[in-house]
Amino acid sequence: MKFEVAKEIFDKLPNACFGVVMARGVDNTKSCAEIDDLLAESIAAATKRFEGTKVKEQADIVPYREAFRALGINPSRYACSVEALFTRIAKGKGMPHINPVVDLGNAISLKYTLPIGAHDLGGSKENMRIRFAEPEDTFLPFGSDTEEAPEEGEAIYAVGHQVRTRRWTWRQSEHGKITEESTDIFFPIDGFTDVNKEAVLEARDLLASMVKKIWNCEVTVGFIDREHPETEL
Repeated sequence: MKFEVAKEIFDKLPNACFGVVMARGVDNTKSCAEIDDLLAESIAAATKRFEGTKVKEQADIVPYREAFRALGINPSRYACSVEALFTRIAKGKGMPHINPVVDLGNAISLKYTLPIGAHDLGGSKENMRIRFAEPEDTFLPFGSDTEEAPEEGEAIYAVGHQVRTRRWTWRQSEHGKITEESTDIFFPIDGFTDVNKEAVLEARDLLASMVKKIWNCEVTVGFIDREHPETEL
């Protein structure tokens, strides 16, 4: 199984890059104090950092808003996931505990100001791809049992024609949602080679090391950019 980024995405975002962590054999049924502590630290740091500021104007956030525009997405209507996280915290809404895997991804996302997804790939046989949407694609929103069609040409994460994330890093699907039963987890980390590549690599390595330490499971890491558009999972 591979993670691939379509050439057409790099045509729009030539500086895009992606850190990759693939974990197999995770036990997501038990709470973890180390993850809880890291999430609390990340939330506290984010609260202090963004107090009295406009998140969308911060230097670490602006490149994602510009990338959304390059992909034809209005960033004021559809916020990048990391902007949405920081905006929630800046408004004093905190960050709910969901489950250990999701909490760990959120903690490192906040720590490094990077979008980090988490997808259950248990049973998946087709490759995970970032590409533009096609007419056959379908998306099942969180909490819904009614599928919808993304706009044709919309940037998506997809497994086959099953859309896992709409509008690049805006919203994930009910398909691939992380639950207590999730054991095979794909974490993509989205960044830019000329802006925050080192942060992407540091976040990837911290995430991989914590996953391996906490769950003693099989972990594979990778990195994608325009010159290396795919990696084995």
